[in-house]
Amino acid sequence: MICSAKGCQQPAGFDLRWNNPKIHTEDRRKHWLACPEHKDSLSKFLSARGFLREVAELPVR
Repeated sequence: MICSAKGCQQPAGFDLRWNNPKIHTEDRRKHWLACPEHKDSLSKFLSARGFLREVAELPVR
């Protein structure tokens, strides 16, 4: 699995679980995957919009 950041091809290490409360039910989760380099920037982007619900480390493969 690779990072969801635009143009990034690095392996993902984190699952950023989010939803948009205006269009998704409370239990619905969408997922962005993030490498260590992009974890903070993607998390901040989602948090600024009130979308980020949780961040989980992906199991090592």
